Amino acid sequence: KSEVSTLNTTELEKKYRPDGWNIAQVVNHCADSHINAYIRFKLSLTETNPTIKPYHEAAWAELKDGTNLDISLSLQLLESLHAKWIIVLQNMHLSDFDKTYTHPEYQRLYTLANALATYDWHCRHHLAHIQQAKKNAF
Repeated sequence: KSEVSTLNTTELEKKYRPDGWNIAQVVNHCADSHINAYIRFKLSLTETNPTIKPYHEAAWAELKDGTNLDISLSLQLLESLHAKWIIVLQNMHLSDFDKTYTHPEYQRLYTLANALATYDWHCRHHLAHIQQAKKNAF
């Protein structure tokens, strides 16, 4: 939030690489991605190894809410969603992190421990994209 809250619309249109998403799309993508992650956690905590529904991230990023330069809704959503996710995480037992879901697109089983590490990396990865776009925009 601190990286993007003061950016104007011209700055939000900056890309971190020529064929990459602009800053607004990255923020909007993070909201979409973390909604899916949160749901995957809840499914895994309440079902036995559910098969999750993949989604086409690139196509979602091109929808109007993905290209919207007013990122305030995505920032609000992330703040609320992360607050709820923290409640779930803080109330998980250590053994809950061994619970799994199956990702049919990758033909892979994910533990919640692995998924949490993946989404932690995901946040840092896209934060770096935003920082890169602010420095060397395309």
